[in-house]
Amino acid sequence: MPTLRQLEYFVAIAETLHFRNAAKRVNASQPTLSGQLKALEDRLGVQLVERGASAIMLTEIGERILEIARRILLDAGEIREVAAGDQGSLNGVIQLGLPPTIGPYLLPSIMPDLRRHYPDMKLHVREELPETLPLSLGHGKYDLIIAPFPLLKEEFHSVALFKEPLLLTVSRQHRLASRTRIYRSDLVGEDVMTLGPGYYLHDIVVALCEEIGARVRLEYEGTSLDTLREMVATDLGVTFLPGLYVKTVLSRDHGLRTLRFAGKKLQRSVGMAWRTTSGRMEQYLELSDLVRATIERKFPDMDPGHASRVHRRNSKTVKSS
Repeated sequence: MPTLRQLEYFVAIAETLHFRNAAKRVNASQPTLSGQLKALEDRLGVQLVERGASAIMLTEIGERILEIARRILLDAGEIREVAAGDQGSLNGVIQLGLPPTIGPYLLPSIMPDLRRHYPDMKLHVREELPETLPLSLGHGKYDLIIAPFPLLKEEFHSVALFKEPLLLTVSRQHRLASRTRIYRSDLVGEDVMTLGPGYYLHDIVVALCEEIGARVRLEYEGTSLDTLREMVATDLGVTFLPGLYVKTVLSRDHGLRTLRFAGKKLQRSVGMAWRTTSGRMEQYLELSDLVRATIERKFPDMDPGHASRVHRRNSKTVKSS
């Protein structure tokens, strides 16, 4: 039978289609990874991966075995979670996934509290596009994710953390820079830049621009929040930036101004989620409470997700306070 390690290597190769990236993901050398894949193929008596000069791809049997391998690794992970959950406080390695628009601006603020409360926990963090995070959580790549809500997945338990304002960002020379509040009508005909597809911020901004008659500059889609900031500084247009980024990064940039809408807020909801089958339900609820409390203390202008624990089972939504 294949070993769990061999299956983990194979899944990493299948998901990255790149030996070096797969080796980095599983903390192995590239020769070790290649050798274990060959050993797995020899043990099964089939070819799982086609190795080309410039690319690799899965064989037909490799695609079928991939789904089975994911299930096996997920079940093995849940066995470890059940055993660890019976020990009380969180310990060991926890795989956390979150988007690049949240991670770098949230983690530095919450990590000191996490280390103090969970000294035996080792948090392994990876960034991923928000649209693929739920799929990766379902496949067992992560134990937890922090992501924009809603996720609307029956197999996940979701907990709201905070509501983050999205702030209009303009250069100091822009016609709106002297305002303290703006109305949606102020952006009619305005050039608005945003992140590319795959980010919830993209969807929110595109929908808003269609509603109010602003122009989305798709040719200037940013690859990061920093890129958007730099484009605004050169007067290519305006953009909307999340509150965490504004608080931790943009507050030091005196060449830009941030503005809020008068009336109805423009914001995104952010929460934490894990699989309902996890054996660490109570520990993850405790962890989410700690994260929420830390955010309330360090970012008082964020709307807290007060005890809004939401989980979905059997097609019903259950809320508890």
